[in-house]
Amino acid sequence: MDLIPVPRVARFDEGGRRYAFGPDPVLAAGPGTEGVARLVRRELGAATGWSLPPAGPGAAGDVTLRLAPEDGERLGSEAYGITVDATGVELVGASEAGLFWAFQTLRQLLGPDAYRKAPPPGRVWSLPCVRIADSPRFGWRGLMLDVARHFMPKDGVLRYIDLIAAHKLNVLHLHLTDDQGWRVEIKRYPKLTEVGAWRARSRWGHRASPLWKETPHGGFYTQDDIREIVAYAAERHVRVVPEIDVPGHSQAAIAAYPELGNTDVVDTSALAVWDDWGINENVLAPTEAVVRFYEGVFEELLELFPVEVSPFVHVGGDECPKEQWRASAIAQERIRELGVDGEDGLQSWFIRHFDGWLAKRGRRLIGWDEILEGGLADGAAVSSWRGYAGGIAAAEAGHDVVMCPQEQVYLDHRQAGGEDEPMPIGYVRTLEDVYRFEPVPPKMSEEVAARVLGAQANVWTEVMEDRGRVDYQTFPRLAAFAEVVWSRQPAPEERDFASFERRMAAAHYARLDALGVDYRPPGGPLPWQRRPGVLGRPIEGEPPIA
Repeated sequence: MDLIPVPRVARFDEGGRRYAFGPDPVLAAGPGTEGVARLVRRELGAATGWSLPPAGPGAAGDVTLRLAPEDGERLGSEAYGITVDATGVELVGASEAGLFWAFQTLRQLLGPDAYRKAPPPGRVWSLPCVRIADSPRFGWRGLMLDVARHFMPKDGVLRYIDLIAAHKLNVLHLHLTDDQGWRVEIKRYPKLTEVGAWRARSRWGHRASPLWKETPHGGFYTQDDIREIVAYAAERHVRVVPEIDVPGHSQAAIAAYPELGNTDVVDTSALAVWDDWGINENVLAPTEAVVRFYEGVFEELLELFPVEVSPFVHVGGDECPKEQWRASAIAQERIRELGVDGEDGLQSWFIRHFDGWLAKRGRRLIGWDEILEGGLADGAAVSSWRGYAGGIAAAEAGHDVVMCPQEQVYLDHRQAGGEDEPMPIGYVRTLEDVYRFEPVPPKMSEEVAARVLGAQANVWTEVMEDRGRVDYQTFPRLAAFAEVVWSRQPAPEERDFASFERRMAAAHYARLDALGVDYRPPGGPLPWQRRPGVLGRPIEGEPPIA
């Protein structure tokens, strides 16, 4: 068996029998399966050349789609089953989402060619006879894609939705704003994209690098682009979580609208979109005018991300330097007016305001684990990135948690210790390291562990200047991550990584090839994947990297 993620139950025919498709197979789509049927015809039809016309009334299909919502009560709404026998193929889902995941498994069973955009000449299609019963371990199985540091055009985002759906991941977290760029059109504030979406140059490498790319960089998604992305994701049962960062990571917004910054201590009119990486000292001013401005931003954002497909809104809330607030008479007066505990209290005030504001509109705030420091409303959730501690504290306080600790699942971190890794930063985190990641910390009580919604792999793009670099850092490690969050695994040290490697080698690398993914090969980077002479950022205590 070469399925990834590995299913809960898979019983293949001991005699090795197969179901062979004829040249013109038909599709029997039961009530409620129309959306999945449309995707089956579009995506499987492109790879096979089949038109998959509907089966006649009462006739069996070569492929049958059926919903069985009663299975959801016992196995969860994303559960599915597959039966392949002498009569054909039946896909059953507890919901449309479950049925869609069944289709993803069907594509894997058909082989790597099932991921191509046109059929190979003379290809004959068959399936092994098998019974599969499967359901995910976690409801939040996510990828965070940073499109602020290096912009990924819309077609690249749509492609990544296809890639994560093929691995049964169901959340795409889009990091839309940062010091280095603002990537979403807000019509009432046009300068956010006219000015904030473009920077004059970019550092080439990480902060230690003396090199610069002098070509201007930028781009943004129009509101219609966002609607298309959200609809495309929803069709594939992927939720899109937008992130607008406050009150730190905001220089691009301040460059566009200088009145957002701390004007009594900084000449904000002289600021441009930041061209470097790291933590920026230019943060939002803690005024009512700034809050009203961002309420306007979020009002438009909520229209673009409907609640039924995007119940969560990410507000960032991390890495907010306080030096400007300490020096600002306006900020100090604000601390006295609000009665908060110093500059840290100001940051909490920002987060708590939008926590309540979003809750009144039926949304749930989620933010990086720093947002815990001032207390949260009951419905807010936490992305735990600074290890497990923030997630544990949040869960124990009754908040839902998404585990994304940088030491385990930051995919911008280098994949090996050799000098060939392109712009190597962070910890060495190999494919096996990601495979042994455990989202639920040990010794958590069952009640607290139930607060762990799932996990997310984060892809920060400071040193990922194009799609190929994003592919290289993300794959194949995202395949390992997908198995961790979908499959019910033993303890990390007991997991069968050798089996996973065999399945990767037997079929999954070929699937990625068919999908056009520029992944890191098992033997290390290919010559064109390297970036010789461009410095990264080793972690203190690890061997320096030239």
